Amino acid sequence: MTPKEILQRLEKQEVLIVGDVMIDRYLTGAVTRISPEAPVPVVLYHATEDRLGGAANVALNVHALGGVPLLCSVVGSDVNGEVFRHLLPDAGITAEGIVHSDERTTTVKTRVLGNNQQILRIDQEDTHPLSERETRAFLDKVFSLLDERPVKVIVFQDYNKGVLTEEVIRSVIEEARKRGIPTAVDPKKEHFFAYQGVDLFKPNLKEIRDSAPFPVAPELKSLREASEFIRKTLQNRITMITLSEKGLFLDADQHFTRLYPTVPRNVADVSGAGDTVISVAALGLAAGLELDLVAALSNLAGGQVCEFTGVVPVRRDILATELEHWLIQHPLL
Repeated sequence: MTPKEILQRLEKQEVLIVGDVMIDRYLTGAVTRISPEAPVPVVLYHATEDRLGGAANVALNVHALGGVPLLCSVVGSDVNGEVFRHLLPDAGITAEGIVHSDERTTTVKTRVLGNNQQILRIDQEDTHPLSERETRAFLDKVFSLLDERPVKVIVFQDYNKGVLTEEVIRSVIEEARKRGIPTAVDPKKEHFFAYQGVDLFKPNLKEIRDSAPFPVAPELKSLREASEFIRKTLQNRITMITLSEKGLFLDADQHFTRLYPTVPRNVADVSGAGDTVISVAALGLAAGLELDLVAALSNLAGGQVCEFTGVVPVRRDILATELEHWLIQHPLL
């Protein structure tokens, strides 16, 4: 297959994304002096920009590659909740899966940038688990979308903000199994071992190190041991571990294990790279691509977004060019 044919297979795949959403807010300005009140820079304010973040960035990546994102989350019944909802249509994302609640605050991460350098981040958030009422409303929304739409894969995007409780995780995985829909997760430590029976489990190296009862190195033998530990614990089918500048590791049913090194990059910002990797991996599963190609695409896409400042989705044109180079070096398809 050519890069064009491969990327075309990702198009129109419907992806249900459940997890924690947020607004990534950027306050930009210029710094020319230090404050006389404290040893901190004075930022002369220029502009504010709000971007979709968290699980919503997964939706942005799915949309950027021609897939159909169905985003399900809970936001506050506050001003920022309305801001979040209004950001969705312009990004090509439906708001039908968003539940508003008066029991929590919409998560906002405000980054103050002076002269294009991040100076400060301010977080507004509630991280307590969904209440019983919120859980019922959220699961009803998820299941109704599964009834109404031809979902090909479900992604759990966990940021430890309270949406993905053990009850939500268990209920959605059970429903996915009943319907024969593959599942993929980008976990965090708090519920690391709650994703029993998930198909694709995609932690990063730090999360593996924090959760495994033994040291883990970014080397093939050590990663295989970590993957075997995860498989015995979760009964998952595929383990994908992102390794930052070391690339990506894939272990599929112990029949295929491989390290994918990174392409040399001018790294500007690693924010959101994990969102991109799980987005591409899930789309690849939905499209039925070979796992070798799924891993290669995910690795290339995750590296690409690190070359841009802030949280940004993958660019399809760049991915196509990089995929063409990869296929020349790995003529397996």
